[in-house]
Formats: sequence, structure tokens, C-alpha cells
Amino acid sequence: MPRTLSTSDMVTPGSLGPPPPEPTDGEQAGQPLLDGAPSSASLDALIEQLVPKADYYPEKAYIFTFLLSSRLFIEPRELLARVCHLCIEQQQLDKPVLDKAQVRKFGPKLLQLLAEWTETFPRDFQEESTISHLKDVVGRIAPCDEAYRRRMHQLLQALHQKLAALGQGPESLLGTDKPVSYRNKPPASIHRELLNICSDPYTLAQQLTHVELERLRHIGPEEFVQAFVNKDPLASTKPCFSDKTNNLEAYVKWFNRLCYLVATEICMPAKKKQRAQVIEFFIDVARECFNIGNFNSLMAIISGMNMSPVSRLKKTWAKVKTAKFFILEHQMDPTGNFCNYRTALRGAAHRSLTAHSSREKIVIPFFSLLIKDIYFLNEGCANRLPNGHVNFEKFLELAKQVGEFITWKQVECPFEQDPSITHYLHTAPIFSEDGLYLASYESESPENQTEKERWKSLRPMIRLHFCIPWKLDAVM
Repeated sequence: MPRTLSTSDMVTPGSLGPPPPEPTDGEQAGQPLLDGAPSSASLDALIEQLVPKADYYPEKAYIFTFLLSSRLFIEPRELLARVCHLCIEQQQLDKPVLDKAQVRKFGPKLLQLLAEWTETFPRDFQEESTISHLKDVVGRIAPCDEAYRRRMHQLLQALHQKLAALGQGPESLLGTDKPVSYRNKPPASIHRELLNICSDPYTLAQQLTHVELERLRHIGPEEFVQAFVNKDPLASTKPCFSDKTNNLEAYVKWFNRLCYLVATEICMPAKKKQRAQVIEFFIDVARECFNIGNFNSLMAIISGMNMSPVSRLKKTWAKVKTAKFFILEHQMDPTGNFCNYRTALRGAAHRSLTAHSSREKIVIPFFSLLIKDIYFLNEGCANRLPNGHVNFEKFLELAKQVGEFITWKQVECPFEQDPSITHYLHTAPIFSEDGLYLASYESESPENQTEKERWKSLRPMIRLHFCIPWKLDAVM
């Protein structure tokens, strides 16, 4: 029988400590960490360093790092306004007569900065006021070279296309909860077992990877910072998201759904032999997820099998060959701040860097742990130093973690999609937590007084616990 863990502990902020420190390259405090970038500085000084000049352009790493973390202190639209104002002021773009030679040196650099900003953080430009700033500053340099106006038109076209694509992200899959009434087990017309759709664990692991990568692709890097602006996830049992983190929230809900889908599939069969077969099937799926580098689906499957309504099925587990399951549990053991998992993740990341095939490039981290790690990095970024300076060294640590995630999410899935399987994963009805207990008690009778009391309290509600996707109050 598996060790019982609370799924909610796996997917909501808990008592986890900060991630273990990464080895440094030996930078001394106060020394530049990027060319010209101090380890700390005032916000104004860091903004000044972002602004291009005729003979200066910030490093690409600096641009990403500052644009990512500066939103802890200043809204992106205000930052853009400040940058545009400094450009106009420093290059004297408000004068009736411009220095064309100077502008021709400055113009391409300004357009390059705007291109990098809109490409990496397109959601910063959803408001019309931010577009107005772009048009204004480029309109001032356009008389010196009409190519600037054409380049600006191309930039805005690409931006609109990107925003339109982001508007069709996976958050659209979030639906309204609609409980499906049933007596005892739901009829076959409502529920089909997963093994009837896909009986090959390797295929299911590949389709899960398809779903994971598709959902990851829509998460913007800024969401990891926006999620924790003026919020403390450790002060609540619920994940804390803002209205700017829809894709991140949708991805966490996908993890929760997969946990409940696994538990539902196990609790559904009437015979313990069938339930044992489903458990062994998911163990094989989890093992293949590990081999692929899909740690998020792996943890969701383990969490689903460790939910109390599943783990209490002693007669069922007695028929399961659990050796492989215990190995997988060991890999994802939370002991030592998930030490074993972090080692496996580093191995997958190294494999990705030296990959000879697209399959070897896949790294899908256990997402809730990644969010917790990033929370602690955000906390370090958001705390100013005693002299009021911003800790740019912490900005770099956050950018490194998020930048690695961006690399992973851009990997193309090498497996051909099977629409029938992915549709089932997204839409198959799932039990609520109470529904899982009801099904579990019907399969194997309550054994102790606590279970008997729970069973007694749940029986009057027996018709209300089978739900279509996103009935996740128990974990959210």
C-alpha cells in the first residue's frame, strides 16, 4: 500500500523552504554581474541602463532580467512611458529640427529594444496607452528614415498576432462546474474508462506530454512575477493568482484535474482485480513520464494514487506489484526539499542541453514546486536593500530560473497527437473528493469508526459527487 499524502499539500503553497542555492561563479558583492550592471542600484539607475543611446545598447540578458523583475516595483506601462520619455529627452526628439546622423545611429537600437520587449512580454502591450507610447516615440524618429515607420508597422502586426494567439490559450478550457446526478456508479453513457480509450501506457504518457507542452507554451514569463505581486502564497491554503495569470492558473488546475482523473479511474471498477490492473497501468504510465522527462504528469499520477480514497483500498493494493511504484515515489519524495527530484531534474536538463533528438530535449518540471521556488526568488527581489537600492543580483537569479523554463516550454512535442485521447483527458467526468470516498467505500467497506462515520455522512449526498472537469474545490 502506498504512503498516503494529501494532494492539496502537493499543489498549494505549504511549508516548503526556499530552493537550494545554485553554485555561483565567484562574483564579489558590488561587482558587475553583467557588463555595466551593478549587483544593486536605485530603480532610476536601472531604468537608465535599459535606455539605448546612439553608442550604447543594453545586453540582451539585462533587458530580459530587468523587464521581468521590475514589475515588482513599477507597472510595465509606466516603465514604458519612462523609457520613451528618457529617449525623447536624451536624443532631443522634441526639437523642431533633429540631428539626422545621430537619430540614424539611435533609431535601430530603439526599434530593437521595442522588438525584444514586445516579443518576450507581449501582454505588457494589451492597453492602448502602451501602443500610443510606441507610436509616439517612433513617430518622432520616422522623418529621419521612413524604414523606421515600416519597421514599426511590422512590429505592431507581429504583436497583434501574438496577442490574438495568447487570447486562445488553455484558460478557455476552464468551464462552469456542472455536477452530474447519479446513483452509485455513473452510467456508461456518462463515463467511459480510460483503458477503453488507450490501453498502452507508453502512448498515454506521450499524450500527457502533448497536453503539458501545449499548456506550458501559453504561460508568459511575466506570470511568475505577477502571481506574487503583493501576495503571500504561504499565508493561504489556496494558490494566489491575479487576473494577469490565467494561463498559469489553468496549468495548476490541469495538474489537479489529472490527480482526480487518476483517482476516479482507479475507484470506478467494481472488481478489485480490475482496479489493480488500472493501478498497474498508471504505474507504467508514470514510469514512462519519468523516462520522457515529464515530471509534472508523473507527480500528478503519484498524487492521485496517494489520495486517501485510493490508498485505503488494501485488498486492491494487495494484488498490485508495487516495486516500480515505490521507486517512482522515492524519486518524487518531498524529503530534503525534494532532493531526489531535483537531482533527476538536473539530469533531464543536462540531457536537454546535449540532446540529439527532440525527445531528449523534453523537460517538464513539477510545476507547483517550480512556483514555490520562484516565490522565494520573488521575495528576495521585492525586498529593497537598507539603502533603498533594488537587489539586481536577485533579479538575475529569478531571470535564470524563468529563462530556463522558457527554454523548456518552447520544445516541440515529438509525439503525434491522438485527439481521442487528449479529448478524454480534458473532458472525462471526474469524482469530487466526496465522490471518491463514496466509490471507495462501495468497493471496499469502511474498516474503522472514522471511515464508518464518513460513509454515514456521505450516503444522503450520493447523487451529487460526479462532476465534469474543474470540480476542484477540494484542492483549490
